[in-house]
Amino acid sequence: MLQLENISYDAEEKAEILKDINLTISGRFTAITGPNGGGKSTLAKVIAGILKPTSGRILLDGEDVTGLSITERAHAGISYAFQQPVRFKGLRVRDLLKLSAGKDTKLQDACAYLSEVGLCARDYMDRELNSSLSGGEMKRIEIATILARGTKLSIFDEPEAGIDLWSFQSLIHVFEKMNERTSGSILIISHQERILNIADEIIVLRDGKVDRIGDRASVMPDLLRGTCSVLESKMARDGDLRG
Repeated sequence: MLQLENISYDAEEKAEILKDINLTISGRFTAITGPNGGGKSTLAKVIAGILKPTSGRILLDGEDVTGLSITERAHAGISYAFQQPVRFKGLRVRDLLKLSAGKDTKLQDACAYLSEVGLCARDYMDRELNSSLSGGEMKRIEIATILARGTKLSIFDEPEAGIDLWSFQSLIHVFEKMNERTSGSILIISHQERILNIADEIIVLRDGKVDRIGDRASVMPDLLRGTCSVLESKMARDGDLRG
């Protein structure tokens, strides 16, 4: 369970991006959405340890992790997937999976992680993490590394960013499977209707504050009516998601 107590974050130019946020995230699949500039990605980075909150506390299963670095939080059980996955020239997919698992991963296990995200292990195990891989492939490989880690909390910051429609549709299926099988919690930052539709709980963040929180059935109708004007479902229906 993740608890945020009075979390605020001020940027260097003194702009207050997050304003006294109090949240408890205990469900299996939680989505955070809201207008651009509302603080969604900033909140994800604060939880992961990339940014340090100006004030407040972050608790993971009752343990105060506020002062921990991103590496220490990773050891404590928090995984973070960037909008644009990092490419490591010279590093193979099998090497990354081994590093992510933190142990000498068996070939059979590595293949299973890739299969979970819809990739043929035989075709990808020895591929380098370089420009020869598409954005969609990199996204799925990154998700495979998070599966290999098996952490308490997995954070995905706008996983739809920079990928085409076909890759996006494949990602939806991956997240549906993760939601069914994960033993930890998933937290996704997204504008996409199809991602929000598979979330157990939806948090709407606006102007650095929690505007609304509830289950899918109670929050989605207002989003679809446009009262929060945060969805980008038309882009997902009509074609390429790359902006």
